[in-house]
Amino acid sequence: MEDYLEAIRTLAHEGGAVRVTQLSEALRVSKPSVTAAVSRLVAENLVNHEKYGSIELTSRGRLAADDVLKRHEALWRFLTGILGVSEQVAEREACRLEHYLSPDTGKRLGYFVSFVLEGEEGRPEWLREFFDNMRHFEMGSVAVVKSEEED
Repeated sequence: MEDYLEAIRTLAHEGGAVRVTQLSEALRVSKPSVTAAVSRLVAENLVNHEKYGSIELTSRGRLAADDVLKRHEALWRFLTGILGVSEQVAEREACRLEHYLSPDTGKRLGYFVSFVLEGEEGRPEWLREFFDNMRHFEMGSVAVVKSEEED
């Protein structure tokens, strides 16, 4: 259901009214699947939808969609900016992982990523060392690279 909320939010920001066909195409699922999911979201007071009309997030639905989007963004930034995963892989994996994080954990991850990547010093020394070590491991070396200060 979170994928539907996220897609409705994104499509609404891109072009206003969201229809079943748009959701079907965006999520690559059948129209009957969208209709069933939207019915569940209506029952949970997350969206408003009149038959053959547009689908709109309720205020509760907007909060839930925003939370999913924030978890997705935090995961994507963590995977790309801290772990160095490619953008394409990070996008796919963030979509999968976002559903397993609680709102609190997602918020904490977002704070951590911002702290590390947007701090006054930019990327901290320990993160540069991490990337150096990761390159050595990827090349088959098991030795940990020490900073010059430790030598």
